[in-house]
Amino acid sequence: MPIVTIQITREGATAEQKAALIQGCTELLVHVLDKNPATTFVLIEEVDTAHWGIAGETVTQLRRREAASAGVRHG
Repeated sequence: MPIVTIQITREGATAEQKAALIQGCTELLVHVLDKNPATTFVLIEEVDTAHWGIAGETVTQLRRREAASAGVRHG
C-alpha cells in the first residue's frame, strides 16, 4: 500500500492539474513497482509560500524580490 506525498506551494494549481498528478503518480507506481492502483494513495499538500524557504528566504520574499527586479529592468 504505497502512499505518495507531493508538496507544492499554494500558487494556484488547478483541480485538473492536481488530478493529473494523482493519476500520473498512481500510473507510475503501477508501471514501475506493479502496485495495485486501488491501494495506492496520493496526497497533495499545498504549502503557503511564506512557509516554504529556499536559500535562506521564503518563497514569498523571493517572489517579491524577483517582481521588484523585473520592474526595474522593464520600467
